[in-house]
Amino acid sequence: MDNDPTVTPSTVEYALVAAPWGPIHVAVDDGAVVALEVLTPTDAFVAGLERRFRRPVESVRAGRTGSLLDRAIDQVEAYLRGDRRAFDLPIRLDDRPAWDRSVLDGVRQLHWGSVSSYGGIARLIGRPGAARAVGGAVSRNPIGLVVPCHRVIAGDGTIGGYGGAWYGTREQLLDVKRTLLAIEGMTLPVRIAIP
Repeated sequence: MDNDPTVTPSTVEYALVAAPWGPIHVAVDDGAVVALEVLTPTDAFVAGLERRFRRPVESVRAGRTGSLLDRAIDQVEAYLRGDRRAFDLPIRLDDRPAWDRSVLDGVRQLHWGSVSSYGGIARLIGRPGAARAVGGAVSRNPIGLVVPCHRVIAGDGTIGGYGGAWYGTREQLLDVKRTLLAIEGMTLPVRIAIP
């Protein structure tokens, strides 16, 4: 960011999307989606964005104007209805550590209705044996759904975990993961696409 005090930093904008378990927060900044979280209280979501980007964060009412935020909301709503299988949105992960970006790039290769294990993602990105580290990176995913961490499950085909810094109980988070997998036609245990 420019240190010139006359330059106003861009604003991170966010809005809420209704979901079966409660609101999903979606945020955009500089032409990319930067956050999508479930079960996070609004105050905590905003505080996290302020820490991450060190710029103003503003709630925006969706207006179906064709803005990136409106497109993101439309795509999330279509996904939740089962009408969208892939997201066509620019994302930004450049503030994440290199390891997390590598893992999340691997996770982005998982398509609708398919899953992989944490070990499978480790092998996919050329780091066999790093399943635990993959789990850590997946739990730090700031752009859930678009980077489909719900498609990463335990090696035995059971659910594994879901979320890291997100709010809610473990069971609430796992219910969200089960709901997302059910939207894609999957019930657990499932056959793993990338073992």
